[in-house]
Amino acid sequence: MSLSSPTSPIQPQPGLLIALLGAESTGKSVLAQGLSQALEQATGLRCTTVPEYLRAWCDQHGRTPLASEQLDIARMQAAHIDAAAQTHQLVVCDTTPVMTAVYSQLLFQDSSLWPEALAFQRRCSLTLVTALDLPWVADGMQRDGPQVRAPVDAALRQGLIQAGLSWSVVSGSGAARLESALNAVSPLLMKRHGVPAMPARGLFTRLDERQANLPAWQWLCEKCDVPECEHQSLRLAQKLA
Repeated sequence: MSLSSPTSPIQPQPGLLIALLGAESTGKSVLAQGLSQALEQATGLRCTTVPEYLRAWCDQHGRTPLASEQLDIARMQAAHIDAAAQTHQLVVCDTTPVMTAVYSQLLFQDSSLWPEALAFQRRCSLTLVTALDLPWVADGMQRDGPQVRAPVDAALRQGLIQAGLSWSVVSGSGAARLESALNAVSPLLMKRHGVPAMPARGLFTRLDERQANLPAWQWLCEKCDVPECEHQSLRLAQKLA
């Protein structure tokens, strides 16, 4: 009599990660919630949002973190995202460890978090960077002031460029900002690659229509959202500096 090993259960494929990165007070949290809801309605996929862990940490401790606490915060952010990806097909990340790396670099002159943060970022299917076109609004102890947004934005983009990672810019206010994000996400989902348990094609009708209705003249040089164009100009500027 031969013994047969029991069949191993099939593990669900982790969900796709859509990362929202950007300086403070650029609408990431509101956009993350709106984007997750809009994508679930348009596709029928199980979508969720993972909030910024730093906010909960500051509320719990009543202060901002020290330099020695940054790594644990970055890793906890990644752990929360990974947990959500086990039970959802699309995960909208309201920041990733990359932003912790940016602030550690600027506030504490510590660049040690970048390698691990970038390794996580490479797992994201799409990175969206929120533009600095919204007015700065105070929000507790986490925010330093409007003067820090430009340096944070510059450090973020420089870090992504040096790592060879691309992104799409999200701009506009209110509904226009959500539309900008959806326009960036739609091509990813329309490829039908890597999305686990893809539902019937009919559920993607709204995304099909959105993509078909985008005007050919949408991308304007004076307000360019094409990642390759923007990245190339930034690389050139760095070489000339």
